[in-house]
Amino acid sequence: MTSDEIARVCHEVNRAYCAALGDYSQARWEEAPSWQRESAVAGVRFHLDNPTAEPSASHEEWARVKRDAGWVHGAVKDERRKTHPCLVPFAELPREQQAKDMLFIVIVHSLKDDAPRLVEADLA
Repeated sequence: MTSDEIARVCHEVNRAYCAALGDYSQARWEEAPSWQRESAVAGVRFHLDNPTAEPSASHEEWARVKRDAGWVHGAVKDERRKTHPCLVPFAELPREQQAKDMLFIVIVHSLKDDAPRLVEADLA
């Protein structure tokens, strides 16, 4: 799969995970703002280039990119004001937010081109 295709899967899994937590604010990939899609693609590329990166490194890279784009910590995510409640160190994130980074990594490494594939013999 390409980085863009993996990013789409990551985004949709994140959207479903957020919905399971009661957050229905995430748009479908096709309707998501370009900055959000670009962020997902950048995250995929980060993990493809850094295959041993931990979830905390993933989060810190995401936060660095956000801050470089002018985002700051805020109580609510607000695209217009560029505020986000997750712009804190990874260790300060609630566990359900840390889980999003963990899920992202597993998806990237499961879908990359050289990932091992299950075959029928693996399921026996």
